[in-house]
Amino acid sequence: MANIKKLAENPELLSGGHRLCSGCGAGIVARQTLLAAGDRPVVVANATGCLEVSTTIFPYTAWRVNWFHSAFENAAASASGIEAAVRAQRKSGRLKEDVKVIAFGGDGGTYDIGFQSLSGAMERGHNLLYICYNNEAYMNTGIQRSSATPRGAHTTTAPTGKICPGKIQSRKDLTACLVAHDIPYAAQAVVGEWNDFVTKVQKALATSGPTFINILQPCMLGWGFPSAQTVALGQLAVETCIWPIYEVEKGVYRLTKRPKQKKPVAEWLKTQDRFKHLFGPENAGLLEAIQKDVDLRWEKLLALCGEKAAI
Repeated sequence: MANIKKLAENPELLSGGHRLCSGCGAGIVARQTLLAAGDRPVVVANATGCLEVSTTIFPYTAWRVNWFHSAFENAAASASGIEAAVRAQRKSGRLKEDVKVIAFGGDGGTYDIGFQSLSGAMERGHNLLYICYNNEAYMNTGIQRSSATPRGAHTTTAPTGKICPGKIQSRKDLTACLVAHDIPYAAQAVVGEWNDFVTKVQKALATSGPTFINILQPCMLGWGFPSAQTVALGQLAVETCIWPIYEVEKGVYRLTKRPKQKKPVAEWLKTQDRFKHLFGPENAGLLEAIQKDVDLRWEKLLALCGEKAAI
């Protein structure tokens, strides 16, 4: 596991003074990633989104590393080109350092409009780490639903009303999609479990080939909760198994944290305004269906990890 004393000695490569919302998990994700990188030289490819627009308002930047702005859909393609250039420079002898390439994208730019370029980068085997800071909707452009948005959530394009109780589809299991690319390392993490996340970043950066981390990042604006609760909501997502944290290394699944006592998913849902309609009597059936879906996915993951289900 990551050593907090050693991390504290590393330089802060994401400066304060950026304009991310109070309590935003994206800044936590970026800061902890760069702390995990340590003194390695890195290049960041950043898709358009909350993290990009709030940290690079011209003429200012919060990044203290080489940084490249990509469109919503092509952060992985940009990172692929950067990695290929680094490889060519090292082969020619013009570059001596082992430069690491890290791409950041939100769920909209990763699950949806950026999936094609991400899949291509993974299939081609580029030596890079792609991190999806997953806040479960297009938060930067107006809280529209994405394929990462969970069933029952209220968004501006899947609103709650008499006809529709929020988003009616289940979210895409993107981590499973990336595992299917047969990459050497993929993982899920969550804001709030910092040691787990930092350890996974360190492991990914030490791995040769394409790696992927999908980190759930609570968004107080789109989810509707007090900004001081960001970390607690991330931890509760793990405890209710709505977002299990695990890793897949060379095809082998390993659960990195198992709740001592699995909590009902309603405890996580009731903390957020986007789910408040689910607690009306008319949506009791939907709430029950969401719990059953979480239970089923949890049991499948335990089986993949070779762990026994609770009796």
